[in-house]
Amino acid sequence: MPKIGTRLRELRRRRGLGVRELALRSGISHSSISLIERDRMSPSVDTLSAILDALGTTLTGFFADMNAGVPYSPFYPAHEWVEIGKTQTISYRVLGMNHPNRQILMLHETYAVGADTGAPFSHSAQEAGVVVRGSVEVTVGDESRILKEGDGYYFDSRIPHRFRNTSGGTSTILSAVTPPTY
Repeated sequence: MPKIGTRLRELRRRRGLGVRELALRSGISHSSISLIERDRMSPSVDTLSAILDALGTTLTGFFADMNAGVPYSPFYPAHEWVEIGKTQTISYRVLGMNHPNRQILMLHETYAVGADTGAPFSHSAQEAGVVVRGSVEVTVGDESRILKEGDGYYFDSRIPHRFRNTSGGTSTILSAVTPPTY
């Protein structure tokens, strides 16, 4: 499977954009884009979505050819979930990456102790999720709440939002985003 950074750099170059121009259009720093393109930093879903929006594409379109030739099945064992944005502290794995005409982005999100998605971020979608392990502080706009196992959220992703692990161990969220940004 091609690396995200390599594919992103190719797409940016095909669009005739420099890193700084892409940074201005996306709201993501040029240094972050450079690190992502060199596969030295794995972007969050929100960061990659913002970059791809600025390039005039979607996460779904960006990853469409990564699964070319992979036969479709309605079942996905845990080892087949595709990692789309692993950092040292946060992992985002996608269910059903090769599903034809996917309308939902289903994620298994894992947050290490102290993990934080950083400054509030927004994108064009709706998202919902349930904390299945640990506790996570979810901030949406001016409102924050610590969600524990079994608690959930549903919000318009155009409102700036942020996630932060508040437990003493790993926290896990199962979430869905529509339309899929991936």
